[in-house]
Amino acid sequence: MLSFNLLNHIIFITTAVFVYLFPFTSAASQIVGKEEQYIVQKGDTLDFIASKLGLKALKIRNDNKLAKDAKLKPGMILKVDTRRILPKSINNGIIINIPERMLYYFKDGKVSMVFPVGLGKIFRGGSDNNWHTPIGQFSIKAKQKDPVWYVPVSIQREMEKEGKPVEVIVSPGPDNPLGRFVLRTDIHNIHIHETIYPTSVHKFSSHGCIRVLPQHMEVFFKEVEIGTVGEIIYKPIKALYENGRVYIEVHKDYYRQIGDLQEEAKRLLAQTGNISRVDWKKVEKALLDVDGSVVDVTLN
Repeated sequence: MLSFNLLNHIIFITTAVFVYLFPFTSAASQIVGKEEQYIVQKGDTLDFIASKLGLKALKIRNDNKLAKDAKLKPGMILKVDTRRILPKSINNGIIINIPERMLYYFKDGKVSMVFPVGLGKIFRGGSDNNWHTPIGQFSIKAKQKDPVWYVPVSIQREMEKEGKPVEVIVSPGPDNPLGRFVLRTDIHNIHIHETIYPTSVHKFSSHGCIRVLPQHMEVFFKEVEIGTVGEIIYKPIKALYENGRVYIEVHKDYYRQIGDLQEEAKRLLAQTGNISRVDWKKVEKALLDVDGSVVDVTLN
């Protein structure tokens, strides 16, 4: 079996066993990922690549100057920027940052895995339910392979309202939304699980649970132990001062928890202790683009 040190430098192996774990730009860096190339695989679509890498399909299209109706062909090389600022560092456990739809897994004070996840739907007026993924601490209380899905009453009601067949219990198999692997948390009805809907990853598409691509969940499931602690946080903006440069990463305030992103950016940049080195025009552009890129906003 490949070690995690080796896996951290794999961009792809084959479509079936694709595992991308966002390598550090350097051992001491608080930035994971890098600007690199992605080789299009058979069956890839722009949406699927975006789900695998935790990027926006529109950003991949724009960065590669692709026409809106451009067809991807196996072997095509795309420029991708998978850099991320760590939202929080811990010794051991799981951090999930809602606005960026990413999961960070730490072991012995180091990042072991980073991958995109699908999270709870964005609440819209008129819905009977708020499907937001909840913010807060949790622990893994059980690990299950080939789980049974006991459909929550709230989802049964949604099925009925939408005119779909109401399911109460879904047996293990290819039609089970929990997939083959589930990590059950101590937050009621909130679990980390494999998804049978791969393009729903890195989107707000679930009923609150954390959806993971099969190739990521297969590895993650083996690594995580019962009792592992975690935290779901909400940071649409991250700021960092590193090696003489100031960086910012901006995501939308999807759950409308922050309010004024400009003020939040100023607050976080001030916390770096190097606000005098910030180019505010670059910050303003990052806030307008709001595409999740790690942007160097240092005043030259």
